[in-house]
Amino acid sequence: MPATAPDVRVRRVYDAPSPDDGVRVLVDRLWPRGLAKADARIDEWPKALTPSTELRRWYHGPGEGDFDEFRRRYEAELAAPDAAASLARLRTLARTQTLTLLTAAKHPETSHTTVLEAELTG
Repeated sequence: MPATAPDVRVRRVYDAPSPDDGVRVLVDRLWPRGLAKADARIDEWPKALTPSTELRRWYHGPGEGDFDEFRRRYEAELAAPDAAASLARLRTLARTQTLTLLTAAKHPETSHTTVLEAELTG
């Protein structure tokens, strides 16, 4: 039986949960401002998968970092044992059910969620 392509989606955590979200995974290191935990419907929060505080500060700091360099540095962080284990777990989940990556980022297309989505579907 051929493997099914993973169904991985990226949504803002502030959007209302959808019945077709599947497993909802918060992929931000910090809890989103102004969002009650009961309203978020988060199934998993693997903090080991989130960019380090240092990397976040570099990317969003004064002058803001380049996304390609951010991607390179974040991919290196994802190779660390704890992050790699969390990534493997999500890959396993994504093979059998829909996985929705949730972020508070205003522009998910230029955030770590793009890198995670590529890691999970590639």
